[in-house]
Amino acid sequence: MARKTIFPMTRIHEPIRVDVEVEGGRVTDAWVSSHLYRGWEQMMPGRDVRDSILFTQRICGICSSAHAVADCLALQQATGLAPTVNGQHLINLILAADIIQNHLRHFYLLALPDYAAGPDTPPWTPRPPKPDFRLPAKTSAELVGRLPAAVRIAASAHELMAMFGAKAPHQQTIMVTGVTQQTNADQIKAATAIVRQIKYFIEGVHIPDVLTVAAHYPDYYTIGKGNGNFLSFGMFPDPLTGRRAIRAGVQTGGGAVGDVDAALISEEIRYSWYREGSGGRPDTENTVPDRDKPDAYSWTKAPRYKGLAFESGPLPRAVLNGEYREKGGGVMDRLIARAHETLKLCRLAEGWLAQLVPGQPSLRPYTLPPQGEGAGLTDVMRGALGHWLKFKDGKIQHHQVVTPTTWKFSPRDASGRRGVVEEALIGTPVADLASLVEVGRVVRSFDPCFTCAVHAVNLPNAKPLII
Repeated sequence: MARKTIFPMTRIHEPIRVDVEVEGGRVTDAWVSSHLYRGWEQMMPGRDVRDSILFTQRICGICSSAHAVADCLALQQATGLAPTVNGQHLINLILAADIIQNHLRHFYLLALPDYAAGPDTPPWTPRPPKPDFRLPAKTSAELVGRLPAAVRIAASAHELMAMFGAKAPHQQTIMVTGVTQQTNADQIKAATAIVRQIKYFIEGVHIPDVLTVAAHYPDYYTIGKGNGNFLSFGMFPDPLTGRRAIRAGVQTGGGAVGDVDAALISEEIRYSWYREGSGGRPDTENTVPDRDKPDAYSWTKAPRYKGLAFESGPLPRAVLNGEYREKGGGVMDRLIARAHETLKLCRLAEGWLAQLVPGQPSLRPYTLPPQGEGAGLTDVMRGALGHWLKFKDGKIQHHQVVTPTTWKFSPRDASGRRGVVEEALIGTPVADLASLVEVGRVVRSFDPCFTCAVHAVNLPNAKPLII
């Protein structure tokens, strides 16, 4: 038996560390850890609750709209306020545009270099001894050659987001009752043209490229299979009915799809660098770091639903909504489901743009109640995201964030059960202990983003940064 470590993991955020035990050419055990401390929950108390949306989206520069929308939902529940019709459509558009650019970037920049042979430059170099490139040379060159076009299309999605969010990342316009940017006919027409351009690329290039890769790596339909537990908070509420365009749901071990009960969400810290009392329900738990805690190996807490680890993201969303049937539940199913979701988001965006009424209010004035408490649950790029907050006299008293990355990349819990990615790595074949390319493919198929799971680094002799 050999124990190998990948740290940092290339092409994704460096805080992630993966340790695997390999025996007989397969992974027999795995530990996934994050090596930066977020500490966001300690920064929020005492701040003006009306600034919460602007502050919390700084958790991440990649999916900032995700945190803005989750915090907006938490504030809506805490205050009893609701967005205008145009305002909700614009919030949906901003989030969808951000997810589209993320999905395109994930496949072409983060995943594709694992499957298509590229030029003698990073991320293809340094090359592993056995890279396992199976695509014909001509096909491989064509896929790699489409990288610049994919980046330009992803940038146009960011342009779409900035039209209504003022800039990308870190939108300035999302408020508890809508969006400060009011729409006009010219803006709607320009946004519709961008969405059609993106849709054309996804239909004609992106989805075919993903299917081409899948056709040459059929064994990866089963390699990297999750634990069979799927969770989604749903996303994109309708401004009139509240019904979400992508429905929420929970499924355990392939059973019936049920409703999500937020009271069943908790976080465990048995193997996380936190003091006792830092776990429990997000609406009451604390976050107190303990870097020297024995046996702990991650700054990520272990979110659990009804005591179990759950996978969230594009594949669970597609399965829970009855739009995709898994071939094996592994790496290729995740890549294909993500590509199909990108096209679905374009179609939804076209619908929201068609429903915008130029000149109608996208925001309404409001008076903040003296106190409130709310939970903002929504799915975003990588899965289920939750913000829990309490405020009194306009000041935040409690704020807790549970991100999609922590759901999937959690360490073991108090019962010793592995996190989702740890479990998915079990059984992964390893042809060469010097490269571990198979392990990298499994990890990247979950689209890790550790910026929102962790957020600060403790450097020796460094001066504290006061924000």
